[in-house]
Amino acid sequence: MKKLAVLLVTCALVLGCAGCGNSGDGGSDAPDASNASAESDADTEEEDAAQEEAGADEKSEGVMTYEEYAAAEVDSQVTVETYVQAKQSWWEDKATLYTQDRDGAYFIYDMPCTEEDYEKLVPGTKIKVTGYKAEWSGEFEIIDAEFEILDGSYIAEAEDVTSLLGKDELIDHQNKFVSFKGMTVEAAGKDDAGNDVPFLYSWDGSGQDGDDLYFNVSLDGETYTFVVESYLCDNTTDVYQAVKELNIGDTVDMEGFLYWYEGVNPHITSVTVK
Repeated sequence: MKKLAVLLVTCALVLGCAGCGNSGDGGSDAPDASNASAESDADTEEEDAAQEEAGADEKSEGVMTYEEYAAAEVDSQVTVETYVQAKQSWWEDKATLYTQDRDGAYFIYDMPCTEEDYEKLVPGTKIKVTGYKAEWSGEFEIIDAEFEILDGSYIAEAEDVTSLLGKDELIDHQNKFVSFKGMTVEAAGKDDAGNDVPFLYSWDGSGQDGDDLYFNVSLDGETYTFVVESYLCDNTTDVYQAVKELNIGDTVDMEGFLYWYEGVNPHITSVTVK
């Protein structure tokens, strides 16, 4: 009987509340659950966006910030969480990757990786990498690494570093996805007839179609050598074709990864003639 009485009272209360919610004035003092949920989702999205805009990227326990990685000694063990931006190559179960978080970038060289896992490493994929910091001709990289795929995604926008060319601060952006704007194409060398040419196959012109493309661009009287790295962008890509069609004197905007070899040596992924 007690259970029946409680049930009857409960039903009466529910019906009473339903009647208030559908009264002629269309109003209700009770909060709308769907609106509250939507507002909560919106708040969460705003918080996530604010965190992303602020550059915050929470690290797991034992994982270095980019600042800590940059300060680490060469040959020391490092652990980072980063995001794949591009894949340079996979060969003999080893992968070479351009990666970046919201604070800096990491070039990961010859990391043991199955072909199946390599296919999973699409741009934006978050990975945890443990290996050793190495240096080769000015380029800092992570070698002898192992990795695991994590939840999360991030694609970096190109950072304009044109104004840093020729300055010491440029190396602080090493391996990032960057842009260069308003630069002038210069002669890269000479052809067999002695005429100036805008690009070379391989650094000394000894290569052929399909090899790396080297070309020179200038800004404020200084000339820099850029490259289309054929493992990253082969001769079927738009950028490879664009460089082959350059003319000396063209003004170009470019994007690519700020690789280093005996000085700045960007691996270019996009060229636009102005």
